[in-house]
Amino acid sequence: MSGALVPSNKRAVSTDPDGAGALVKRQRTNGELAMAPNEIRRTSDLQAPIMLLSGHAGEVFSLKFSPDGKTIATGSHDKHLFLWNTYGDCENFMAMKGHKNAVLELHWTSDGERIISASPDKSVRAWDAATGLQVKKMAEHDMFVNTCCPLRRGPPLLVSGSDDGTAKVWDMRVKRSVQTLPETYQVCAVAFADAGDQVYTGGIDNSVKVWDLRKEQVVLTLSGHSDTITGMAVSPNGSHLLTNSMDNTLREWDMRPYAAENRCTKVFTGHLHNFEKNLLKCAWSPDGSQVTAGSADRMVYIWDAASRALLYKLPGHTGSVNEASFHPTQPIIGSASSDKTVYLGELAV
Repeated sequence: MSGALVPSNKRAVSTDPDGAGALVKRQRTNGELAMAPNEIRRTSDLQAPIMLLSGHAGEVFSLKFSPDGKTIATGSHDKHLFLWNTYGDCENFMAMKGHKNAVLELHWTSDGERIISASPDKSVRAWDAATGLQVKKMAEHDMFVNTCCPLRRGPPLLVSGSDDGTAKVWDMRVKRSVQTLPETYQVCAVAFADAGDQVYTGGIDNSVKVWDLRKEQVVLTLSGHSDTITGMAVSPNGSHLLTNSMDNTLREWDMRPYAAENRCTKVFTGHLHNFEKNLLKCAWSPDGSQVTAGSADRMVYIWDAASRALLYKLPGHTGSVNEASFHPTQPIIGSASSDKTVYLGELAV
């Protein structure tokens, strides 16, 4: 680990020696980080086991690692997207400006070249990750755009969901949207099936709808949640869908064709939603063995995907954890919070 002094806005923090798990700043002596005599066994290339990234002027709503894991993108209520280095001092090296309102969700395209963002300014935007320039503005929604999701493999398609009661499918090569999927209520979460032939939507009617893009109609409705669905994520192998809801459950659904009639295969609990009603996201680890979800109780929750056992309940944030994401190649969890900060934490292997 580097002995250099960590800048104040990217502090290295460590767990206290008595194992209570509270986050404390490391003692600084003579311009160096004091090392505990029984130094923690390291499992990642982070500069310290826990890194704190601060710089956003508002709540941080979304966080994603780039496909190569070297860069972190964050979206905030301050209307900006920030790019940070994952390693070293975690410098904030780029700000992408253009949205006229908060950035509620962002995603990297699978090639790592573009970032897609959704905002209540009624637009979805695409940004060049290398230059920070806006390359496309998609502004056909009539109300807040809550969510967006690119297709992981294949053509440059993405889907967006809005308070105007529609989900729209966009092709980055075409100026206007290519499909509009009409819903009855606000759409708060969307995901693209890996095959590119289906879109999943969720919102304030508590159900997940599976849209067949060829037929342009709902072919399956998944019921089980008893409150608004705030986030969804497709498993790494594309077979299952994870949904986070204001009913304080995280559910796993079997999306394979010809699956059993009750497609809800698991329910994870422990995390909380509250009166803030933020659109708390959820995510899978790269190998699909763990899941995580945002939580209003300021904790980062990580479960074992097979046994549903709670593996981690990580403290540190002083506001709602709006999104947590796994690093693509190393045991690192990143979390974005309403306390305007981002934590990077190293997980035991």
